[in-house]
Amino acid sequence: MKNSKNNQPMETNPSNSRRKFCRNTALLTGAMVLPVTPMHSMMNSANDKKLKLALVGCGGRGTGAASQGLTADDNVELVAMADAFEDRLQSSLENLEKQFEGTKKVNVKKKHRFVGFEAAQRAMDMADVVILATPPGFRPQHFEYAVNTGKHIFMEKPVATDVPGIQKVLASAKIAKEKKLNVVVGLQRHYQNNYIEMAKQIKDGKVGKIVSGQVYWDSSGVWVRERQPGQSELEYQMRNWYYFNWLCGDHILEQHIHNIDVANWFLGEYPLSAQGMGGRQVRTGKEYGEIFDHHFVEFTYPSGAVIASQCRHQPNTFNRVGEVFQGTMGSIEMNDAGSAYIRDLDGADVFKYRGKGDPNPYQVEHDRLFASIRNNEVINNAEYGAKSTMTAIMGRMATYSGKVILWEEAINSGLVLVPDNLTWDSKPPVLPDADGFYKIPMPGQTVVM
Repeated sequence: MKNSKNNQPMETNPSNSRRKFCRNTALLTGAMVLPVTPMHSMMNSANDKKLKLALVGCGGRGTGAASQGLTADDNVELVAMADAFEDRLQSSLENLEKQFEGTKKVNVKKKHRFVGFEAAQRAMDMADVVILATPPGFRPQHFEYAVNTGKHIFMEKPVATDVPGIQKVLASAKIAKEKKLNVVVGLQRHYQNNYIEMAKQIKDGKVGKIVSGQVYWDSSGVWVRERQPGQSELEYQMRNWYYFNWLCGDHILEQHIHNIDVANWFLGEYPLSAQGMGGRQVRTGKEYGEIFDHHFVEFTYPSGAVIASQCRHQPNTFNRVGEVFQGTMGSIEMNDAGSAYIRDLDGADVFKYRGKGDPNPYQVEHDRLFASIRNNEVINNAEYGAKSTMTAIMGRMATYSGKVILWEEAINSGLVLVPDNLTWDSKPPVLPDADGFYKIPMPGQTVVM
């Protein structure tokens, strides 16, 4: 909540071995193998109670996820919302009320609109199902609380920004499994028909053994929010969370995780090592915080496959979001627009998938979550969500340090990026210099573990 006089925010009232840890993940498991069809009205008479939904993190992605959750089930109601900032919560609420006007699905009383650093727990206490969509740095603590209090969960990717956060998520994922809680992670390609079909083709041996690949998220970049008069450093960083590693983890983690996750999924394993390079060549202004504008990483996997990973935030350059893989019998090309191709070693098309008319995978995630709750089933994406997050963190470690990063060493890193017990009086973990610039990671010098 903000004080209208000074525009300042204020709170409302009250080690396993590598073999065991990285054992090969089945290529097709759980929700990934189900055919993707709309389930907006799916109900089960044995479990048709009204489900109470809480939204934690009311930005654009959180608002969209709440809309999809409310659409996924006939008998769900949004009862609580939480955000660090009152203006963001209010904007989200107004959008949802307009969208669902006349349905009685949005019923968030004023006393159930929570603002500040303790808001998340207060909102979750009121719900059966929670949506976790704050900046990723807060995800591990929110996920832990949701699991400990027995909630079904949708959480956005990535699930952490540092390794201690990954360890917390993995521990909570195990408890969620024991409690038979549903956990869906926003790596929506696992719920997208062309990716599901290609995973099936790989399992059926249509391309042989995958030996290499290239995964891309090259774009011009994302939004910037200007510093406002009287704004504290903590508020500035939280409103511009994309540019600070404790909150975002850099765009190799926040965006490119999607493509890296596909590589892990299609290979059925996680990398042994990463090495690469990156820097900050175009987006060099102080408004871009401390992150790089480009990363290139080679991930080497236990099978011997090498995946070349690249992502970029540079305007007026080559743009591509998708994946390409080479197998012993042919090659694969994927994109998030819904297409997929397999070509033989001579370049001839042997399989095509055109996704025209396929359901929106962002919606399908929520359809599956609520259908699983209704049918007393269990989906738990948390482990692969955490391990793909860890893979992207390894990539960041490699580009920031300029060194070869081994999974076995990285997963034991104790370097904490996210401070505990934040209040609006806290200083953020990184601060600008006298000219307003932030320290940029320097290969050969930066400590990453």
